[in-house]
Amino acid sequence: MESLEVSAKTVEEAVESALKQLNLTHDQVEISVLNKGKTGFLGMGSEEAVVRVTPLSTESSEKSAAMMAKAALEDLLERMGLEASVDLISSESAEPLEEEPQPIVLEVKGEDLGILIGRRGETLAALQYILRLIVAHQQKARVPLSIDVEGYKQRRYRSLRELALRLAQKASSTGQSMTLEP
Repeated sequence: MESLEVSAKTVEEAVESALKQLNLTHDQVEISVLNKGKTGFLGMGSEEAVVRVTPLSTESSEKSAAMMAKAALEDLLERMGLEASVDLISSESAEPLEEEPQPIVLEVKGEDLGILIGRRGETLAALQYILRLIVAHQQKARVPLSIDVEGYKQRRYRSLRELALRLAQKASSTGQSMTLEP
């Protein structure tokens, strides 16, 4: 899709008008201000603001975001002094009818990577947050991504699910409510 040039009294109004015409959000376009406009004096000498709004290519940006995320994670692991490999996993868990983009899933493999997981996954969550910031800054858009270390998240999900089912069974058999820690 080609870019669209729109003029209005202010830059904000021009951007909003262009987004409505293209039916896109700020994250899905690149905005260039061609003329900031002038208010003039008593209406004389005023100029309208002009912006160019260009839709971003979603397929190529998703692929580049995935490759960028992988490279950034490999660089972080290298700087941490850890020997590990990073694999890009295709996310097949979400239904194709969903409007939200599929998350980029990165699997870290290596030996003795417990330091990356941390206590109850806190270090892993922090690493994932940092990587999201890096990729979002470089892509100039929010990119959903997930990092898993040696299948930790899958194991944790299974164990939490089993705990919930066990306690639900116990609560239904005893008639008492059960409380879990957050």
